[in-house]
Amino acid sequence: MRGLAVLALANLVMVGVMTMAPVHLHHLGAGLGAIGLVVSLHVAGMFAPAPLSGYLTDRWGAVPTTALAGAVLVVSALLAAVGAGAPLVLGVALVLLGVGWNIGLVAGSALLTAGVPAADRPRREGWGEVAMGVAAGGGGAASGAVMSGGGYGLLASAGAAVAALVVAAAWQARVSGFRSAARPAPAPSPPRPRGPSAAPWSRARRGAGG
Repeated sequence: MRGLAVLALANLVMVGVMTMAPVHLHHLGAGLGAIGLVVSLHVAGMFAPAPLSGYLTDRWGAVPTTALAGAVLVVSALLAAVGAGAPLVLGVALVLLGVGWNIGLVAGSALLTAGVPAADRPRREGWGEVAMGVAAGGGGAASGAVMSGGGYGLLASAGAAVAALVVAAAWQARVSGFRSAARPAPAPSPPRPRGPSAAPWSRARRGAGG
């Protein structure tokens, strides 16, 4: 269920860091027009890279692309923490936050449904939506308390720490893949005789089994 974890963590970071960003920008003296522009660019970053995210997932595979998503989320959150006092730097960080979320959404969805029969994929994707919703609710609720207690820099730093778990999930999936590839395949069962010789073979099997 690593795909489930990736979707939940990516949404937790994005919602947690972004929810209080307009409030923080207002505290820095930014006007409503500037705040609206930053939010619009962030939303564009959330959805515009989707074709590129899909291409990278197809080209590289879901696991490396998940690691890239985690790295982008970490960088964006750290940039938001360092540039918490500079509206321009914070705006760039929030655009990157949206891009990292998009990459994580596409790659995490691919991880979530990898190896799952087609008939079971809608149910698995439904659980992914539930995980993202719960993470969003928790991140939004906690962001105000964290910012009130330690400022926006602390909130963004906490987001970077959570985003690092996305990279860890990708690494664990990579290690598990190597272990599965190194595991020897089971020996094939001997072919069952056909024709007239099959009857004695079946009687021998029943006799051996009691």
